[in-house]
Amino acid sequence: MSQYKIEAGTGQHIGDRAEQQDRTALFAAPKAPGYMLAVLADGMGNQGALAAEQVINTAKQIFERFSPLTDTVEDTLHTIAKEADTVIKLSAMSSDKKPHSTLVLLIITPENSAIWAHVGDSRLYYFEGPNCVKRTTDHTYFEQLKAENKLDEIKAKDPLLVNLLVNVLGSSSDYTLAINRRDGLKIGDSFLLCSDGLWRYFNEAELGAAVAMNTPRKASEMLIAKARERAVNGKADNCTLAIVKLVKVPKEVKDYTVKKMRRAV
Repeated sequence: MSQYKIEAGTGQHIGDRAEQQDRTALFAAPKAPGYMLAVLADGMGNQGALAAEQVINTAKQIFERFSPLTDTVEDTLHTIAKEADTVIKLSAMSSDKKPHSTLVLLIITPENSAIWAHVGDSRLYYFEGPNCVKRTTDHTYFEQLKAENKLDEIKAKDPLLVNLLVNVLGSSSDYTLAINRRDGLKIGDSFLLCSDGLWRYFNEAELGAAVAMNTPRKASEMLIAKARERAVNGKADNCTLAIVKLVKVPKEVKDYTVKKMRRAV
């Protein structure tokens, strides 16, 4: 069992947009003590905010039913993505709009494991202390060309390729859910989920230092403030993040647990 406790927090800023189309949330599993879910969605297009909200609601409903006795974490992540995609497509049909959404999911287990999944260009970073050891790969045309070794010098300088998504929820084409995991989690490990309105203003070293050296709440405040400072006036996107940190259990909590166990004996 884990010897750490989880500290988590979220933060948002509307940027210079007329509407906040990002959503993020943290959930516990009523049927699975010790499991937690972090979810982030960046809505796009007409009714993008509705699409992101549908992602959050879908994730909440499915995680409330999750039980390790009958479900696997990977299957649960797939179910969340599939049902969210379906709901977004149905709402598009009924409203004659074309909403889409990115998706990032992270589940922490009491067996010291983290399993995450994503669709689109919202990211998850995994840090050991301040060091980034893993991050998701954006589902953009730029990254697709890069993976296929088709990214020439001219295309590499085209900012439109970086923002052109090839994989989102709610699209007429099928989405692809990328899943990853990390076992053996330990004190000092942390995770950052964020929309492109945040990550585009930082390198990995800056993000890692901010998360490692501060509480989730303080880190969220600092990163959002710095993103606002670095954004081009009048053109900043919605900015959203969630931070999950594994920290040492306070000594007094351990002592209390030991004493309580002794009394029980």
